[in-house]
Amino acid sequence: MKKIFALLLLTPVFAFAHPGHLTEGWMAGIQHPLSGWDHLLAMVAVGLWAATFQGKARWLIPVTFVSVMTAGFVMGAQDIRIPMLEQGIAVSVLVLGLAAAWLKKVPAGAAMLLVGLFALFHGIAHGAEMGSHGAFSYACGFIIATAALHAIGFALGTVMSKHQWVLRFTGSVIGLIGFGMLFAG
Repeated sequence: MKKIFALLLLTPVFAFAHPGHLTEGWMAGIQHPLSGWDHLLAMVAVGLWAATFQGKARWLIPVTFVSVMTAGFVMGAQDIRIPMLEQGIAVSVLVLGLAAAWLKKVPAGAAMLLVGLFALFHGIAHGAEMGSHGAFSYACGFIIATAALHAIGFALGTVMSKHQWVLRFTGSVIGLIGFGMLFAG
């Protein structure tokens, strides 16, 4: 229990990774999801959760995230904002981590709707940071990085499916970090 509490104390370090990133070029776009714990954990959790589904949902869930995130990026680059953006991103880490760990019998459409909602928060954050100057190459970079993180999460989830306790532990830790992010800063 002491270790979990110590981890929660570190969550301000993990949270709100949007300001101060490079915003020019596709390499900056690739680096962004890899350099902020909030994005990194949410993207991996999407892949972990997708691995628990069967059939087309296994790829439709990550594709939904990338598609809606891209639309959100366009909105953010056009200076469209939504309230409680940072809190929405923190909740995405919380909910997606717990979903990967514990939600097994959810209709694929509901999972896609939830993933899409959270993707909108992440996309708007990316777009707001970038603005419209040089947005295309930056967007290409973060789309590539996001898809790669989904694939990593999916691969890990596939391996972890043989050891459900590992998947439950991993998703729960991601969710716990997301809970801590809600109270950070």
